[in-house]
Order: sequence, then C-alpha cells, then structure tokens
Amino acid sequence: MKNATLIVMVKEPRPGRVKTRLGRDIGMTAAAWWFRHQTRRLLRRIEDPRWQVVLAVAPDVEGLKSRNWPSHLARFPQGNGNLGDRMARMLRLSAPGPACVIGADIPGITRHHIAKAFAALGDHDAVFGPAPDGGYWLVGLKHPARQPAGFFAGVRWSSADALSDSKATLAGYRIAEITPLRDIDTADDLR
Repeated sequence: MKNATLIVMVKEPRPGRVKTRLGRDIGMTAAAWWFRHQTRRLLRRIEDPRWQVVLAVAPDVEGLKSRNWPSHLARFPQGNGNLGDRMARMLRLSAPGPACVIGADIPGITRHHIAKAFAALGDHDAVFGPAPDGGYWLVGLKHPARQPAGFFAGVRWSSADALSDSKATLAGYRIAEITPLRDIDTADDLR
C-alpha cells in the first residue's frame, strides 16, 4: 500500500443538490442533513496512516471553500463531465501509487474494507467493491496514471449494469472484487 490514495467523492450538502432520489422520499432538507452527517462519520472512520485521504469536491469552487469537510484533508475539484469522467480524472490526478475512489453515501465502509481493496491491488490491476443494485461503492487502480483509453466510456450510470459496463472498459486488466456494500439512494435503503 505504499503511497496509496483514497479519494472520497463529495458534494456540498445543499437541499436539492445532493441525494435527490433520497430527497424525493424523505424531503430534500432531510436528505442533505443525512448526507452531511453520514460523510462526517465516514471521514472519521476511514482516516488511516496507511493511505492518504483526499476529497474530490463538487461544485468545484464552493466545495474547495466549504466548511462542511475537515480542513486538514486535501481537496480537489471534480470538474465537468459525467460520474465516469470525474472519477477517471480524480484517479489520473492522484499521487503516484495505487488509488481508490469511494462515494460518501455508503454507511458500511470501514478501514478494513479499504485495506482489503489496496491489498487486492497488490496482484490485480483494478478492484471493485460491488453494490447489490449492480453498481459499486469502490473502484481502484494499481497504476491510475496509466488508465486505458475509453476508461468508463459508455457506462450506464445509476443502473444495474454500471459494474459490468465499468469492468468492460478495462479489457485485459486483472480485476478483483471485494466485499459488497449497500449505498443509500432511497428511503428503503435507509431501512
């Protein structure tokens, strides 16, 4: 895990701008409140000397100045594009060494899960943490600066095909999967 980087994708927790599917179920203000507190708990739980935690923030300018996130964590703007464009950019711009990206809406993530992901990159080129809905809660690359052309191209985001589509963009890569975890998109997920 030498020089490992853990990138956490976060959005400014404003009603109507974050967790909108959840917000349709429980209200936009409640969904933003949940996301803000979930993210703070997650960040406390995953900080570890074995990897550097950095925040990929959106919107870019507001996220860089936000008081919602710990000031000691480095922040980088996500930039434009779909989720794949933004994750690929964050991986490509990470420090040399293996890097993983997670979302902030997965309450079950622990240091143990992150350590397993980085360990899998010891003898694999990529790692995914699948989610029960066909997506994933983690993606990591052993050599993120050397992404294949077309990485994440054509992925059907927020669908049951997101994981299989993402794997298909890594032809020839040795891919590992670690523990499945559930993300929170709806009120049913909160239960």
